[in-house]
This record gives sequence, structure tokens and C-alpha cells, in this order.
Amino acid sequence: MNSALLGALAAKSSSTRLKAALAAGTHPEPGFVDALVARCAVEPDFFVRDMLTWALTRLPPQVTVPKLLAELRCERAQARSQALHSLSKIGDRSAWPAITRSLLRDVDDEVARAAWRAAVVLVPEGEREALAAELGAQLGRGDREVRLSLCRALAALGDVVEPVLRTALTHHDPEVRAHASATERLLRDPDAGIDLPVFAVDQDRQDGSRADR
Repeated sequence: MNSALLGALAAKSSSTRLKAALAAGTHPEPGFVDALVARCAVEPDFFVRDMLTWALTRLPPQVTVPKLLAELRCERAQARSQALHSLSKIGDRSAWPAITRSLLRDVDDEVARAAWRAAVVLVPEGEREALAAELGAQLGRGDREVRLSLCRALAALGDVVEPVLRTALTHHDPEVRAHASATERLLRDPDAGIDLPVFAVDQDRQDGSRADR
């Protein structure tokens, strides 16, 4: 990889890093992949991370996907979440077996959210019902943004989520029922938006009761 570009990816200025990521995607070379993937794991700026992912999508999947799959085993949460995000954008379904239950239930919310988004893109037709059940088991998890992400992931699966939502609507936990109800409304009318008040959760209760779900 060009040494000047490599240095620019780690520059102090975020605008310099953004330009370097743009250059890497504009003139893609397989030799860029290691540096791009490594930078995704530590890059603090959202816009730069998004440009790094775009640069990775410009490279052949046979080059990028194995590197990204290796990142899913990294201890650093950002490495896992960004690799999942990049895999969802690349859309190579050969990556599906790597979207494990442990990633879908990762203790880090950002990793779990990225896993949900990747899963609905990569899931084979015959696995959609099982994925719906796995995601449905997490209804009621997290704060407003986490719940919105789960709503959207479930709704993206389409009609296969309906049995899961019907069951969740009878759950003993009112927050699970509210989350399922919001997801059901989104499934029926994707343009209607989500009733945000149902996401006003009691944080203390959430912290004490969600870990075993």
C-alpha cells in the first residue's frame, strides 16, 4: 500500500483520514485491505468509518470477506461491529455462517445492532424463520436506539416474523409486549414510523432484568 496513504489513514486530522479513505476507494487495490480493516477497528469518527467501509466495498469480496470474518473474533467491540457493518454492505452471503448467536446477542449493543443488520441482509431463505425467532427473543432489550434497530431488523424479515410477534404480544413483561406491538405496526406500515413513547424504559429495571434474556 502507498506509504503516504497509509500514514494519512492514521493522521491526527479527521478530514485527512476521510480523504485518505476516499482515495483508497476511488483507486482500489487489494493491498489496501489490511490497513482499511485495521483502521475500522480504531477509527473514532463516524464519517471516516463509513468511508472506510465504502472503500472496502470497492474491493473484491474474495479479498475483503476473509479479513472481515477474522475481525468478528476480535476482543475489541468496534472491530466486531465495523466488520459486521462492512459485511452487510458487501452483501456476500457466504459470510452468513459467521453471523453466530453470540454475535446476535453480543453484550455490546453496537455489535448486536450491527449483527442484526448484517443478518437480515445475509440470511438464506431457509433460515429466515429461525433468525426471526432469535431476534424476537431479544424484544425489550436495551435503550430507545437499540429497540428501534431491533424493530427495523425484524420488520425487514417480512411476514415470517408474525408468529414471533404474536407470541411476544402475550409476554408477561409489558416492555416486551410494547416492543412487539411497535414492531408489528412497523411491519404493517413501513412508512408510518414507530410510536416512540413505548421506548421510554426504566433504566434501573432494564439493567437488572435483561441480562438473562
